[in-house]
Amino acid sequence: MTSTETSTPSAPTPAPPRPAHQGRARAQRWAAGRARTVRATVQERRDDGMATAEYAIATIAAVGFAGLLIAVLKSEAVKGLLSGLISSALSIG
Repeated sequence: MTSTETSTPSAPTPAPPRPAHQGRARAQRWAAGRARTVRATVQERRDDGMATAEYAIATIAAVGFAGLLIAVLKSEAVKGLLSGLISSALSIG
């Protein structure tokens, strides 16, 4: 082409088609990432009720211990010990 000739703009050439395996690989990577996200979410949710269950068990244990303590403190032997302890603490000399 000489400098006096003008060039006409040519139409852009279309991009070559992607091989089918590239699209498939991209979909597989997306699916694998999505599966990891779902597994992580399920794992997190699997532990959601654990705190509630732990609080329930601790509450039941505390109530049981309180019941045992009340039963022991109401016994005649403990009443006598506590009464003697208070009497000796309040007595002078």
